[in-house]
Amino acid sequence: MWVWYHPVMNGETATRPIELSIVMPCLNEAETLAVCIGKAMGYLQRSGVAGEVVVGDNGSTDGSQQIALGCGARVVNIPLKGYGAALYGATLAARGKYIIMGDSDDSYDFSRLDPFVEKLREGYDLVMGNRFKGGIMPGAMPWKNRYIGNPILSTIGKIFFRCPASDFHCGLRGYSKDAFTRMDLRTTGMEFASEMVIKATLGRMKIAEVPATLSPDGRSRPPHLRPYRDGWRHLRFMLLFSPNWLFLLPGLLLMLAGLAGASLLMASPIHIHHVRLGIDSLIYFAFMIIAGFQSVLFAVLSRVYAVQERLYPPGRAYHYFFRHIRLERGLIAGLLLVVAGFAMTADALLEWRHAAFGLLDFEHIARLVVPSGLMITLGIETILFSFFLSTLGMNTRHHPAEPPAEYSPQATAAS
Repeated sequence: MWVWYHPVMNGETATRPIELSIVMPCLNEAETLAVCIGKAMGYLQRSGVAGEVVVGDNGSTDGSQQIALGCGARVVNIPLKGYGAALYGATLAARGKYIIMGDSDDSYDFSRLDPFVEKLREGYDLVMGNRFKGGIMPGAMPWKNRYIGNPILSTIGKIFFRCPASDFHCGLRGYSKDAFTRMDLRTTGMEFASEMVIKATLGRMKIAEVPATLSPDGRSRPPHLRPYRDGWRHLRFMLLFSPNWLFLLPGLLLMLAGLAGASLLMASPIHIHHVRLGIDSLIYFAFMIIAGFQSVLFAVLSRVYAVQERLYPPGRAYHYFFRHIRLERGLIAGLLLVVAGFAMTADALLEWRHAAFGLLDFEHIARLVVPSGLMITLGIETILFSFFLSTLGMNTRHHPAEPPAEYSPQATAAS
């Protein structure tokens, strides 16, 4: 539950429609918060944009709330900890048609927001700042972030999601309140910044990029940002948000390589120069097929879970999959694999019987036993996967059902 405080406003300000809300997350930012709010207020007065400043406070103990109120900002108390939670709660409380978010450590200049407002007025859903185009002042960004972390993460974002932004993790960005609602953001930590860009891209929203200048923050204490920890959290989120790259493609490559190798070795050993590939290699190729198959199943399950949790929007492929891949079909496919595997096992047992259950030609019998074990394993996995997928695909409520409230004129007037 969020609680928000706001300063006393005169009648003109209170009744004037708000176009822009400048949102700042805050956790013990007493040293720089007044400067940031002052720049934001100065921009609103200079530009004539009807706006407000909203501070999402995440439990400050240094008097940041009083400072913000004294500077004329609205303060939203966010009990749920996290960068994303603070921004989410402050954006929900914002009254503006457009939102511009930025850190309250004085690293971004809130007095120069014209490019963001112009793009938002042009109809863009998300306007990203680009620090590499706007300028990074000396000492503002560690070298490992500037030359390694940010370029790598931004490149991965472009490859995985075809995002047009070149600075994937710039903290100064603008978006419309309508786009924010459609994004349906769920993360509460630093991943919030990645989730916003990814969901805007997947939702085919209009995204623009404008130059933004990054300056050294004005605090005497170390920043909340932890480069390695937060960089890994961004990378982990992008990987988990892209099961095709994390599970599907590696799994398909493993399966294809395993199938190709196993198919060649089923007839006879392979000699490459002085190297002989035989039954031992066949067993490893079978393991590759199993590992690849499991990876493909993980890709499907993770995508279904992400859609069910509203982390990922359902697409045509998702609906097509659930229309055609049903529990019964999965069970039939799994049972056919199991039956085929046991048939080959029976053939191997007959050969063993003909040998009076004694010694057998290892090379020959292994070419029956390994494929039969492989098919039984894949069949059982397919059956289990089908049941689990059917469970995830069930239509369920995310919250306990509540009786609908009865209509009453008094309640409507009160709301």
